[in-house]
Amino acid sequence: MKNLLKLEELALMILGIFMFGLLSYQWWWLPVLILTPDISMSGYLLGSKIGAISYNVFHHRGVAIILYFIGIYFMSPIIQLIGTILFIHIAMDRIFGYGLKYDKGFKFTHLGEIGNKNG
Repeated sequence: MKNLLKLEELALMILGIFMFGLLSYQWWWLPVLILTPDISMSGYLLGSKIGAISYNVFHHRGVAIILYFIGIYFMSPIIQLIGTILFIHIAMDRIFGYGLKYDKGFKFTHLGEIGNKNG
């Protein structure tokens, strides 16, 4: 089942890359920006609860999709870019087993415990 879920995330990542290609940005922006959503991990400096909230806001696929459509509605390519980068980043994280966080610590995710061979 894990491999099937990873394939699904790979398909979503490819969709995100396709959507990025529809924007008018140079391709080099993608590797430059792909890890920027991880800045949200800095919330963990203020504790596990705030860290989980800040991480989850920037790693929730719904937020990425809403931002993308807001960008379409307001004809704002930069907002579309942000939504697209989030979407691609989230899929990439899920492929590597990083899910939405529980407030008991960074390694506790909706996909299981990070580093736990059984999770």
